[in-house]
Amino acid sequence: MAGLSPQITNLIIMLGMMQVSKKIPFDDPQVLTMVRGAYLASNLIIALIYIYVQLQVNKKNGAVNDTTLWCARAVTDSRTDKTTLKYVEPAPVGSSEEGKLVTTTVQAYDSAQLKTAFRGQLVGMAMMSFMHLYLKYTNPLLMQSIIPLKSALENNLVKIHVYGQPASGDLKRPFKAAGGFMGAMQGGGAQSDKKAVEAAERAGRGGIKDE
Repeated sequence: MAGLSPQITNLIIMLGMMQVSKKIPFDDPQVLTMVRGAYLASNLIIALIYIYVQLQVNKKNGAVNDTTLWCARAVTDSRTDKTTLKYVEPAPVGSSEEGKLVTTTVQAYDSAQLKTAFRGQLVGMAMMSFMHLYLKYTNPLLMQSIIPLKSALENNLVKIHVYGQPASGDLKRPFKAAGGFMGAMQGGGAQSDKKAVEAAERAGRGGIKDE
């Protein structure tokens, strides 16, 4: 599937898993327990990946983080990267407002992006729990054991802090909006070009530094 976008590969996996799930006897308690175990294991791996990335962010930037959720602590030293990052955050879809200027640091941006990813995982687990335990849907467990894990491994922060890829091109901060419908819902992504940033500064739209 090399060269295909994540959205296309996700669709291919979903179609394939839909066919596979038809042949799995979910009414067998032993099989159901195995599928549930795979789903829980997948989410545990995702959580560990995100915690490791947060540790790497803190280590590289010398940040101190006392938040229990991230289980990460480090001491500020000469490695601290407080590089300023400016970009124009798009206005919500359907809003008549203009984009807001955001002034932050690389470390703060990475941490915010990671928390968003972690929050998305928790929301997904809550929805899956409702569907499975209350509505008695079982088939989605199999698919949700694969797609979220694949997405976590394709996360831009994982590519930078785990795979060691340079933060340039598609991995340049601020990250580009996701393609397709989700990207459109996000208003087309942040603008970091000099012209857009200077226009937002002149208009006084935001700009307070987020530490």
